[in-house]
Amino acid sequence: MGSDARPANPSAVLDTWLKDALSCGIPAVETFAAGVRQDEAAVKAALTMPWSSGQAEGQVNKLKLIKRQMYGRPNFDLLRRRVLLAA
Repeated sequence: MGSDARPANPSAVLDTWLKDALSCGIPAVETFAAGVRQDEAAVKAALTMPWSSGQAEGQVNKLKLIKRQMYGRPNFDLLRRRVLLAA
């Protein structure tokens, strides 16, 4: 299976993985799987819907990087200029 290959039924694959992960005996994996199970409808929607928020997430990530680089510099105009120049 290549990196772009998707299973025919991602919901069934998720169900199988959750069942295995919740009983694997590794506390960190079991905790993660329990969190996924709590929001299972959203996870299944993300696996089956054709839409992606990747573009928006990339822009947010870029802005956060600039803000981290600007930490301790009190001038908002400088931050604004850096954000506009990075675009």
